[in-house]
Amino acid sequence: MTGPTHRFIVAGKIPTTSQGVITYTHALLVGLTGNQYIKNPNPTIQVLTDLLSKFELAETATKTRTKGTIGARNAAKTALLSGLHAMKACVQQAADADPENAEAIITSTSLSVRKVTARTKPPFAVKQGPVSGAVNVAVKSAGPRAAYDWEYSVDGGKSWTAVSSTTKARTSITGLPAGTNVLFRFRSVTPKGESDWSQPISMLVK
Repeated sequence: MTGPTHRFIVAGKIPTTSQGVITYTHALLVGLTGNQYIKNPNPTIQVLTDLLSKFELAETATKTRTKGTIGARNAAKTALLSGLHAMKACVQQAADADPENAEAIITSTSLSVRKVTARTKPPFAVKQGPVSGAVNVAVKSAGPRAAYDWEYSVDGGKSWTAVSSTTKARTSITGLPAGTNVLFRFRSVTPKGESDWSQPISMLVK
């Protein structure tokens, strides 16, 4: 069965205070300069540097309390934040494109990293049903026009008992002997023909 997969993502929010934004951006620019992983950052380092310079000048201007300086500062901050969000997305895209180096890619830019686990749906799953002797089986869809044949074995695969075919990629099997290891298998039927029987899955039926 398919196991869990891991994805490294850019963690942490961009600061909201003026000084926090400035410090964050300076660190990011240092990490991006000459970065071996992010060769074509978007926005470019020059664009992000210009946005930072405009914001720093606008922030300084607010200390004069001159009319209009706060509005200009806020506009410059909005533009810089937009650039920072775009750069975070760029770094994440680079990390996703190279899963083996994803963590190194993110941390190389000074950004924080978080690992998340994403469980992928197994191609063939067998679960205990709601009552004793019942089992639910589900498989990955073989297409919109597919049907599915199901079988189970209570003697280790020496003989197989057929279950009603379905047009859905799942079914419930009832009346199984409780306390017995039962094997389950399936095959898909499409307009192109029948697939081979799957590798059987064993389950202790309760």
